[in-house]
Amino acid sequence: MKLNRKQGMISVPMNAMSDVAFLLLIFIMLVALINYRKEIKIEYPEAEKTIQVNDIKNLEIWIDKAGSLYIDGERASLAAIEDAVGNIYRNDPDTRIHIIADKNTPFEKISAVLQTLQILEYRVVSFVVKDAK
Repeated sequence: MKLNRKQGMISVPMNAMSDVAFLLLIFIMLVALINYRKEIKIEYPEAEKTIQVNDIKNLEIWIDKAGSLYIDGERASLAAIEDAVGNIYRNDPDTRIHIIADKNTPFEKISAVLQTLQILEYRVVSFVVKDAK
């Protein structure tokens, strides 16, 4: 960067500052997209006692109050959930499945997912709830 000195005054050229700001903005936007997680709008059920699980590897099965199923934010059928769980079990059996259901979801919809997991003999399952405290 060239600094011009005229009679004791230093001037810094500001032409490149807009380019740097633009590149910084693009970088921040890209980093924000990396951590993007699709969520379904639900009302979490409450629990009196909760356990914090900090697993990085997990599969999220969302069930909204209408009973629609989602895998990691994408709409899915019960057969698609069965395929996804089977693939995960073959590739990495330690992956935890998080069931995230609206508190107004009919139990029959949650039971269908649980029966599928039971048939597949998948035992690393958690229910995501809101702490009542």
